[in-house]
Amino acid sequence: MFSRYKKPQIDGAKPIGAPQAAPTEAQAAPAAAAPASAPAPKPKPAPKPAAPEASDKDLKRRERIEELKTEMHHRLLDNLNLSAIEKADPTALRSEIVSITSEELSELGVVLGREDRDTLNSELFDEVMGLGPLEPLLKDESVNDILVNGPHSIFIERAGKLQKSEIRFKDEKHLMRIIDKIVSAVGRRVDESNPYVDARLKDGSRFNAMVPPVAVDGSLVSIRKFKKEKLSVDDLVNFGAFTEEMATYLQAAVACRLNVIVSGGTGSGKTTTLNALSSFIGNAERVLTIEDTAELQLQQDHVGRMESRPPNVEGKGAVTQRDCLRNALRMRPDRIIVGETRGEEVIDMLQAMNTGHDGSMTTIHANNARDGISRLENMVAMAGIEMPLKAVRAQISSAVNLIVQASRLQDGSRRMVSITEVTGMEGEVITLQEIFRYERLGLEQDGKIIGRFTGTGIRSHYSDRFKAWGYDLPASIYEPAGV
Repeated sequence: MFSRYKKPQIDGAKPIGAPQAAPTEAQAAPAAAAPASAPAPKPKPAPKPAAPEASDKDLKRRERIEELKTEMHHRLLDNLNLSAIEKADPTALRSEIVSITSEELSELGVVLGREDRDTLNSELFDEVMGLGPLEPLLKDESVNDILVNGPHSIFIERAGKLQKSEIRFKDEKHLMRIIDKIVSAVGRRVDESNPYVDARLKDGSRFNAMVPPVAVDGSLVSIRKFKKEKLSVDDLVNFGAFTEEMATYLQAAVACRLNVIVSGGTGSGKTTTLNALSSFIGNAERVLTIEDTAELQLQQDHVGRMESRPPNVEGKGAVTQRDCLRNALRMRPDRIIVGETRGEEVIDMLQAMNTGHDGSMTTIHANNARDGISRLENMVAMAGIEMPLKAVRAQISSAVNLIVQASRLQDGSRRMVSITEVTGMEGEVITLQEIFRYERLGLEQDGKIIGRFTGTGIRSHYSDRFKAWGYDLPASIYEPAGV
């Protein structure tokens, strides 16, 4: 697939020694052009900005629409057959909402322009069928995360950057109504006695909410949107997440059944990377996936998906990732993929990697490969397993072969910043060797990071294994950039 070996390029870098842009006349002619005895000219006062009349007008219009929407929503609830809403045809329901709204507005003696009427009808439909003000954000493909900090403060993430949205809830009561609508659909509840909740939206997006009194300034909501179209390895290479050389190496590593851990922070692209790596798994293998929220989109023919379940309102019926993992071991898997390892299930995951389930993969939260090893050690300790530290490290070093580090950089870009192999132990220390890394070289004026991917010059510890499986990688892919 990756037959071309291009030298890594520096992202956005200018050649060293390149001529700088010539200064403009204004820059080249400093104040010395004026006579020394002449008084310095007084700077002209900056023009005052125009009064924001339009924004005030828009705000009043927005407030008027909100008041009408609240009133119309109450009237719609009185007129619509609520028990039939879920099964209703959306087009027919939208027409009925338009008809009822028109009648109610006439009864109130309110006249709206076409634009305001369309806005009102659209938002009423979202209130009845969807998630109210959040609905446009959920439909916007460019939005990755939706973060609500109370009813009047909604932020979104686009291309790795946070920005404030103009969308608002009317008040805390309105926001709570939408939260209740989400959690009740999955048989959960959230209130003062149970102030936080995790759920999954119909489209697969992850939902988390925390309500007062724990949330001090209004309910907190975070939604990690589910991507319908998964990114392939070629897509990630084209986006600059890693290079063709790194992709070639990873293809060999996954195909040769190395156990892989994808490490990184929140929003760094761990799940996206795991999805891409899974594309190198052959169709002849039986793969079982275990997740808290089902996000992985494997394309193999033989995939069994499992999802953990939180306890019900009475605190019963919970199914943990460890429960799923224990059962998965009885289902004759070739590989096991755990969406994220964060607790006591790490014991079963390491044992699976050590007992004939080579090629298994998972993700963890860590800042680098060495921190990832420490995190695994801490999770084993938190599981209550009393083992000497050396025995724990021996278990980890024999189970884990490869740590892929993903990171979201300060300019919002996501990069695979390191690929590190676990090579064994020296005394009581797990030995690691880095094969590829991302080097940061500076910043552009617009804040974009200048950097490049490079090999470290170290030949893979698993080269003989690759060759035995038919992947004879050329030594050139390990060369440092510029060699």
